[in-house]
Amino acid sequence: MTLLTKSAILSADDLKTEDVEVPEWGGAVRVRAFSGRERDAFEASLVRGDGKDRKVDLTNMRARLVALTVVDETGQKLFTHDDVDLLGAKSGAALDRVFAVAQKLNGLSAADVEDLTKNSSGAPSADSTSGLPLPSDTPTQTTSLGA
Repeated sequence: MTLLTKSAILSADDLKTEDVEVPEWGGAVRVRAFSGRERDAFEASLVRGDGKDRKVDLTNMRARLVALTVVDETGQKLFTHDDVDLLGAKSGAALDRVFAVAQKLNGLSAADVEDLTKNSSGAPSADSTSGLPLPSDTPTQTTSLGA
């Protein structure tokens, strides 16, 4: 086993991408994995309140994840935070298809949302890999988090 240097780690091209055909939109989109900073910000955006008053906010979650992960040929995000509501109005099937790839690239699972709900500090636990449920597990409303 070769130990990596700081330079090797920082220069590694480790943000994978995958192109997804979206017939409803007439073509394909490129989905990119999160950086660590982006992932933390996304997970934090799913939690509202503090302590026993914390709630998981899954409002427009698919559109939020799609907006954060769809990029152009140069790796620049296509959408901004202001575009999330517009994306949320698009085909649910199309969003779900892109969401599923973003979820896979980022290692997000249904168990991860439980980690968010059980952690009373308001941040994901150290062993959490995400804050997202699988598409089929996603409730459509805000749920209360009690510890």
